[in-house]
Amino acid sequence: MKLLVINGPNINFLGIREKNVYGTKNYDDLLAMIAAKGQEMGCGIEVFQSNHEGAIIDRIQDAYFDGTEGIVINPGAYTHYSYAIRDALASITVPKVEIHISNIMEREAFRQVSVTAPVCDRQIYGHGLEGYLEAIDYILSL
Repeated sequence: MKLLVINGPNINFLGIREKNVYGTKNYDDLLAMIAAKGQEMGCGIEVFQSNHEGAIIDRIQDAYFDGTEGIVINPGAYTHYSYAIRDALASITVPKVEIHISNIMEREAFRQVSVTAPVCDRQIYGHGLEGYLEAIDYILSL
């Protein structure tokens, strides 16, 4: 199976930004976790990160053509207002899981609203980096 993990703005700053919220593991730690999971499960997992909305939309659209069979996405701050990313996700019929490292329901009110979750099959939040692995397991179970 071919999976795609998309990380939005500031996810590349894991271990640097707000350690009390996102933990001390860095982005390379996350990449290593995902790679190990792919190896363990015998599936290919590509990870894409961008701080740019258009690049994220382009990658989602490319997934339509490249044989991607499932998407895990952490849209970062775009979660709360990017109808463009929402529309791109809605265009892809593969299973999709929205992931958030922190518990967005216990944070600021604006973080509790997701415009992208309604076009995903599931939303996982508050499980730290392990949430990515849960999302991968969910897609593989379908």
